[in-house]
Amino acid sequence: MNIKFIVNDYALIWNLLFQASISEDIYKLKQKLWDTYKDEYNITYKDKLAIMKDSKDFIPSNDTIYNIVLEQEDYEKIKKEVEKFRLEIMALWDKNKKETNNLFKNIVRKYLPDYTVFVVSKELNIIDHPIQTSLIIGKDIDTKEPLKTLLEMCLYITMSNIKKYDEEGNKFKRAIVELAVLNEYATRISNRSCYLSGSPDLLSLKRWLYPYWLMYIGIPKEKFPEYMKRDKIDFDMDKYAYEKELKKMNVEEFIDFCIRNQRYIIRTPKEEII
Repeated sequence: MNIKFIVNDYALIWNLLFQASISEDIYKLKQKLWDTYKDEYNITYKDKLAIMKDSKDFIPSNDTIYNIVLEQEDYEKIKKEVEKFRLEIMALWDKNKKETNNLFKNIVRKYLPDYTVFVVSKELNIIDHPIQTSLIIGKDIDTKEPLKTLLEMCLYITMSNIKKYDEEGNKFKRAIVELAVLNEYATRISNRSCYLSGSPDLLSLKRWLYPYWLMYIGIPKEKFPEYMKRDKIDFDMDKYAYEKELKKMNVEEFIDFCIRNQRYIIRTPKEEII
C-alpha cells in the first residue's frame, strides 16, 4: 500500500470552515461568510466527498466562498504551517514504512488500496475518514509519543478495509483490529509490549481472544509462556487446542472464526484469563 500526503486548497478550506474554529480571526471570517453568503456557504458544505473522491480535478459548483478564503492573508500563513506539518507526518510515516507494510501484509493479510492523506491544520485536532481511500489528518504529533498519530492512521485504514458487522460482530472486529494495530504492531515498532493498550471496554474480550490471537500470528504453542510473560496476560495453555488453520487466515476470516466460536472463546468466570 502506498500513501500520498497532499495539501489541497479545497480540502483545507472546507475543514477550516466546517470544523471547530482554530483562531478568533477564522471564527470571525466564518461568521461574516455565513451572514453575507448563506446560500453559497450551504452549497460549499456539500463539497466534502466530491473533494475527497477527485481532489485533482474537483471544480466547485460555486467557488465564491473558496475564492474569498484564498484571498485572506491569514490563509496563506495557515497553509505554510500545514505544508510544514505535511513534511513532519511524511517523515514519521517513512521512518516506519517497512514495519507498517509488514502490518498490512503479515498481520492484517489483506490487499489494501493506495491512500491519499489530506493534511490540514493540526490546530483542528482531527483524524477523519470520509471515504475508503482517503484520510484527513490535522492533529499535532505528540513529541513524547509520536507513534500515536501513526497508530491512529493505521487503525482507521484497517477498520475501513474490513466488512461491516452487526453490533455484536462489530465488537469482535474492533477488538481484533486493536490487537493487530494498537497491540502487536505497536509492540513491534516500539520494541516493548503494548498489549495492555486500547479501549477499556474491549480489554476483557481481547484477553479472551489472546490465545487464539497468538495462534493467528503464528506463535508456536511452546512459546506461549514467553509471550504471556512479555504481555502480562496469563492463561491456562492446557485448556486451548492449538488451531493450526488460524495462521493461514486473513484478519477478516479470523474475525468470522471468533464470532462463530465465541461461546468457546468467552469463558465463564472460573475459566477467565487472569
